[in-house]
Amino acid sequence: MKRLLLGLLGVAAFVLAAGPKAEAQTPKRGGNLNFAISAETPHYDCHGSDTYATLHFSSPFYSTLLRYNLSKFPEVEGDLAKSWTVSPDKLTYTFTLHDGVKFHDGTPFSSADIKATYDRLRNPAKGVVSNRKATFADIESIETPNPTTVIFKLKAVNSSMLDHFASPWNCVYAAKDLETDPNFPRTKINGTGPFIFVEHVKGSHVEGKRNPNYFKKGLPYLDSYRGIFTLQAAAMLNALQGGQVLAEFRGVSPAERDRMVAAMGKNLRVEESSWTLNLLVLFNNEKPPFNDVRVRRALLMAIDRWGGSVGLSKISTLRAVGGVVRPGSPLATPEAQLVKLPGFSKDIKAARAEARRLLKEAGQENLKFTLWNRNLAMPYTPAGVFLVDQWRQIGVQVEHKQSDTAPYIAAMRSGNYEVAIDFSNLFNDDPTLSLTKFLSAKNNPLNLARYNDEEIDKYYELQLREGDITKRKQYIQALEKRLFEQGYQQPLLWWHRIVLTNKKVMGWKMSPSHNLGQDLAEVWLNE
Repeated sequence: MKRLLLGLLGVAAFVLAAGPKAEAQTPKRGGNLNFAISAETPHYDCHGSDTYATLHFSSPFYSTLLRYNLSKFPEVEGDLAKSWTVSPDKLTYTFTLHDGVKFHDGTPFSSADIKATYDRLRNPAKGVVSNRKATFADIESIETPNPTTVIFKLKAVNSSMLDHFASPWNCVYAAKDLETDPNFPRTKINGTGPFIFVEHVKGSHVEGKRNPNYFKKGLPYLDSYRGIFTLQAAAMLNALQGGQVLAEFRGVSPAERDRMVAAMGKNLRVEESSWTLNLLVLFNNEKPPFNDVRVRRALLMAIDRWGGSVGLSKISTLRAVGGVVRPGSPLATPEAQLVKLPGFSKDIKAARAEARRLLKEAGQENLKFTLWNRNLAMPYTPAGVFLVDQWRQIGVQVEHKQSDTAPYIAAMRSGNYEVAIDFSNLFNDDPTLSLTKFLSAKNNPLNLARYNDEEIDKYYELQLREGDITKRKQYIQALEKRLFEQGYQQPLLWWHRIVLTNKKVMGWKMSPSHNLGQDLAEVWLNE
């Protein structure tokens, strides 16, 4: 049932695609692809990252155990896994691996590398960050009876396990590298992916060349590629128009789309989809006065999401109003229920009156604070400007501070902030994926709001084990209600994805997630 529902949702996403699809053609080999990356990754490690900048940087160099088939999204297919079986009790997953695979340094790949990778994901060594620790907490043991077989045994049934195995963040690392240095992947690259790392020039680009020993015969088509860091939207659009870059695979705003259509005409391909991504309003629950639920709720209630979505959708990638699960998906909270929760009322006048009352009751009528934000023009800057204006309307003064991705993430992880704009960077609509973000901080490093709440953890666990979709939805909504009533953190708006590519770029597949399909193995140039 779950797979069917998600399949229907995936089809719905692609109905929004714009622009003619390329007719089937025989791929051409050779050439170099220059594409834009609008943020520079703070490090190379997929396991310890939650920003797309890391995946657009690192994905071409690595393989994963499973992945999504973007032609049949959200169907799962093998990557390093040739096939797999699941036991009747759903507690044992057995994978048969491709034979003859090699890492870029010539080391043979085996089941030991899968075991080392997933041991690192679920139980990282001291000093290693794994943002997927909670995701793989159900793995009890990993067995490697031979070099091409790996067996995962679970402690309990996990209704999301296959989706977890297909995560693009599960880059497979060499066991020998991790044994030498558990943090090897943060600064060095050695994968089994379609491209071999050439260089990273900070502030400029990352470069890769074809892996002649890639285990998928005939791939990749490109000789090489260069991901060029273009942090300013205007610079990226100018480069795309001028042909210095042929694509930007994350997404642009409606206004930027319209400008490029007018400028490039038939040479531009435009594809659109709903997006498994949102921005979050985040409070540091350890810092006064944001350790007071009245202050947090007041600030959330002052935000006119419904009105804001109309204006912001015209100038940014922000669009849909929704709760913790992507709006429109089968397990999302319907609008009629959502409007009853703090922060989602359509009567903004009454909501702001209540917000002022709560601030006065908390002794914070003259509240001032700094809003920490990334310096990405789309959509972080307009979101920050919007929030500053919303809070001004209840008498709160806010300084809007933006920075590069690396210092931004460092401040968030260290707790050196008051209020921030965070993000849920999802790759599918599986509810466990989106809800992991809200688990208690003691259980999950992704919770940057720094609170612990056993009730939220309880509802997360209940939905994870529940096979009945109706009951599962009830648990999800109970978690959402608790989260919003406490005001720990809350989605601002969900995104809408618009991707622009030069018509020369072929073989790339659009999806509802900018985290998927970035290994570039099947991309080729029609020139």
